Amino acid sequence: MVGWIIVLKLQLHKFLIKFKKIFFNFLLIYFSLQLTVKADQDKMILGLKIFNEKGNCASCHQLTNAKSKGNIGPSLDDLKPTQAQVKQAVTNGIGIMPAFGNDKILTPQEIDAVSFYVEKATSN
Repeated sequence: MVGWIIVLKLQLHKFLIKFKKIFFNFLLIYFSLQLTVKADQDKMILGLKIFNEKGNCASCHQLTNAKSKGNIGPSLDDLKPTQAQVKQAVTNGIGIMPAFGNDKILTPQEIDAVSFYVEKATSN
């Protein structure tokens, strides 16, 4: 009987060690995801602000999410550009669109935020 109790205690101890590792990993993943979601929300808010204010993208582009009805540039709702495409266009300009990056109108961080925002706002 004593032998079985020792075996059961050892198995319980091993189980608890594994459970703690699994639980710790779960918590780590959960909180990492929460931080990622919060960072994405903050980036979306900043991107929207740049789109409507400092970059003034709304004056030329239509984007439903930003409630903009510009009609000089292409409708971003229809175009559905990727983040890389937006970065390229905003940094270097295209057609009559200014080079917001090359002309130092927007910082690389602001371009990253607005391009992130536009891609997410236009994706289905």
